[in-house]
Amino acid sequence: MRMLMAGLLMMASLFVNAQDEYPKPSKESLDYNVYRTKVSVPPYGLAKVKAMIAKLTPNDEEIEKLPDNLYNSLSLREKFTYNMIHGEIYSQNCDPMPPVEDEHKKIFAQLPGAFDEYSWSDKQTQFFDNNRDSVIALIKESVTRSKRVGVNYKEAIVSMNAVEIIPFLEEVYLRDKKDHDILTVFLLLMKANKYQPFLASSSFKKLYGDDANYGTHIVYNSANEQLILQRVNDFYKNYKR
Repeated sequence: MRMLMAGLLMMASLFVNAQDEYPKPSKESLDYNVYRTKVSVPPYGLAKVKAMIAKLTPNDEEIEKLPDNLYNSLSLREKFTYNMIHGEIYSQNCDPMPPVEDEHKKIFAQLPGAFDEYSWSDKQTQFFDNNRDSVIALIKESVTRSKRVGVNYKEAIVSMNAVEIIPFLEEVYLRDKKDHDILTVFLLLMKANKYQPFLASSSFKKLYGDDANYGTHIVYNSANEQLILQRVNDFYKNYKR
């Protein structure tokens, strides 16, 4: 028992020391983290959908799934709301992510997760694929109204491989150039479609090479921004669905 307690105390000490070694981001960096991890909440049947979600309890596999009869009773727009605010599958990340310094000065290789330790089920991603045109239209409608693209919308766009939304996203990005994760969406779309000029670039090797990880990034500056926009526009012009 004493050995167990000593081991636990040592682990706790190591954890505290590791926390002390974490960087201490600026307020601007922390504010940007809040901005980039914000989920867009659609208004369609929102109160009804939230009430349904509030009654869910995880099953033995930690899945919080709306029963099929209730899910099928929802309209398309209500299903859109449900899927955009609720991930059904539990996927715990055991490794805590340390704070990121100067997060607002980076273009990341990957998007942050929309639902913490949960993610979309196959049923939910299938909804996006089966109703692709409607989902894209609803995302555009919501973004036009709110003037922002939530991380859940970005994840859905990448999941659907929605290349056709590139011009719209670029227009949104150029309004204030604040949301650098829109540039990440462009990178992920080019990667998913194996766009050779991008795959052959040094930035691709840096972002998605053998040494890449969840936090891999390139510096946000005018040169990198313009290069991504130029490449994604060339990709879009030559894309054949």
